[in-house]
Amino acid sequence: MFDSLSLKLEKAFQTLKGQGRITEINVASTIKEIRKALIDADVNYKVAKEVTDEIKTKAMGMNVLTAISPGQLLTKVTNDELTQLMGGQGEEIKVEGNPAVILIAGLQGSGKTTFSGKLANYLKRQGRQVLLTACDIYRPAAIDQLKVLGEQVGVEVYAEPENKDAVKIAKAAIEHAKKNNHRVVIVDTAGRLAVDEEMMNEIAKLKETLKPSETLFVVDSMTGQDAVNTAKAFNDRLNFDGVVLTKLDGDTRGGAALSIRRVVEKPIKFISSGEKMEAIDRFYPDRMAGRILGMGDVVSLVEKAQQTFDEDEARRLNAKMRKNQFDFTDFLSQLEQVKKMGNMKDMLSMIPGMGKAMKNVDFDENAFKPVEAIIKSMTVKERSNPEILNSSRKSRLAKGSGTSIQQVNQLIKQFEDMRKMMKTMNKMGGAKRALGAMNPFGR
Repeated sequence: MFDSLSLKLEKAFQTLKGQGRITEINVASTIKEIRKALIDADVNYKVAKEVTDEIKTKAMGMNVLTAISPGQLLTKVTNDELTQLMGGQGEEIKVEGNPAVILIAGLQGSGKTTFSGKLANYLKRQGRQVLLTACDIYRPAAIDQLKVLGEQVGVEVYAEPENKDAVKIAKAAIEHAKKNNHRVVIVDTAGRLAVDEEMMNEIAKLKETLKPSETLFVVDSMTGQDAVNTAKAFNDRLNFDGVVLTKLDGDTRGGAALSIRRVVEKPIKFISSGEKMEAIDRFYPDRMAGRILGMGDVVSLVEKAQQTFDEDEARRLNAKMRKNQFDFTDFLSQLEQVKKMGNMKDMLSMIPGMGKAMKNVDFDENAFKPVEAIIKSMTVKERSNPEILNSSRKSRLAKGSGTSIQQVNQLIKQFEDMRKMMKTMNKMGGAKRALGAMNPFGR
């Protein structure tokens, strides 16, 4: 995400390396590179010029402290300006009413239906009773897709496949929600390949009738400046409350994220990447600015870990580790928890300084599958007692998992090495430090 922009901005700051102070000449050269980087990232030219002019004005008015280089100072000023450009601070989603209604709008292919499922999962994890409503009455299989997503996250889906009146379906869904104690109704609406009058009339009528507490416009961030123009067209007609940027794991140049707040004057509330239902985050401008400038985003990384890992499960595993009882079932459980955190490359890029290091590193998200297949091919007894895995059992595991005996042996050896390390740490009175050994990425 934003790899190209990050590298170009880093290159721009390099022009100040070794400079003892900020001058009109060296700042002008750096500002020119920053503006070029923003425009290359598909940021609106007017917005790019306004931001860089502001950076230049502030930088020239500041004195460079002895402990701070001109490059560091300009990075700080740029960070502050990017943060303000994207909204200054994160804004909460409004969930008000009985039930609260959240209307989802956007073009076809922007990821509305997938986001609806992710939002349902997000709100459910907060302890809310959620109802998904299928009001996309035009796209083939839209209702089926929403039902599949609802089943994945354990949320009921209200649908009337034969009804071709989206407003009537939504009103019936709200009545259903009231009768069945659903506190939030998420309405997934139809999209089109382009903005048209029929589409606008339908979504406007839905908003007028339902009076939602929140209307979210979902936009494909890979479409760059086109996304900003579409958002403006929708907002002029719909006056939505917030923006959702999807597909941030793709080949996005970042222009939509950087421009949309300034052009539309509505906050970005969520960002989304990938197909996993957990891959949704509240949008924080300051954190995103830090990631763009290669400073990482440790706060979001910790929050993801807190959301994913269960405290009771962690205590149970800690107790088993202290007794040297950690087995393959526990290992598989931890592997599944780590996978829920999302794209591994994105996770690691949140660590300060890792963004650049990860640029040319490809993470195969399927790399865990052979490990999972081998463990799932074991009996309960074998998972608890790996020492009984003799040649014939290993041969059976290799066949059952579609792997080789060498892969089975490698997994068993790594697991035994990990258990030995845990045992050593226990003797040293540091069982908790052994938690790091559960990292399945290590050798």
